[in-house]
Amino acid sequence: MAGDPIGELVALFARLPGIGERTATRLAFFVLESPPELASGLGEALSKLHDRVKRCRTCGNFGADELCNICRDPRRDASIVCVVARVPDLVAIERSGAFRGRYHVLHGLLAPLDGIHPENLPIAELRERVEREGVRELVVATPLTVEGEATALYLADVFGDSGVEVTRIASGMPHGGELEFTDQVTLGRALAGRKKV
Repeated sequence: MAGDPIGELVALFARLPGIGERTATRLAFFVLESPPELASGLGEALSKLHDRVKRCRTCGNFGADELCNICRDPRRDASIVCVVARVPDLVAIERSGAFRGRYHVLHGLLAPLDGIHPENLPIAELRERVEREGVRELVVATPLTVEGEATALYLADVFGDSGVEVTRIASGMPHGGELEFTDQVTLGRALAGRKKV
């Protein structure tokens, strides 16, 4: 008995983050109703993805070579390193255009209850890099979660006596945000980080 190829494709799409069953169904039918070249191109790109993409040996970003485009760019300020949990966080910061330093991707956050300890993250590599490259500032841009805060505090402790300035990204009210719809933690941080007008 033949399987259900559309159902299988819907199930695969639905495993992607942020894709529910309705969106997965819409994507499956879009691919089915498109020229066959789209499905072939998607299949080929996906099947070769893990072979073609490498982790940058310096920062952990994804790219096609041993060094990512950011680490190879001589115009980037190597003395300032932004520490992020995941590559999508790096991409979000890059989209802002506000940071011209380099990055270090942890590919996770400290979560002792889940078995993720400092030795499970590339923190030792970060220490070596800071010494080797003469980094003067680490900008910790981990999420404002329990794990993100724990990781930020750990990094501040590790580099506390090294002469490297450890800073944390600011947090607070989003531009255009309404106070009544803002959560308590965000509002508290916005008040604590207030500036003179």
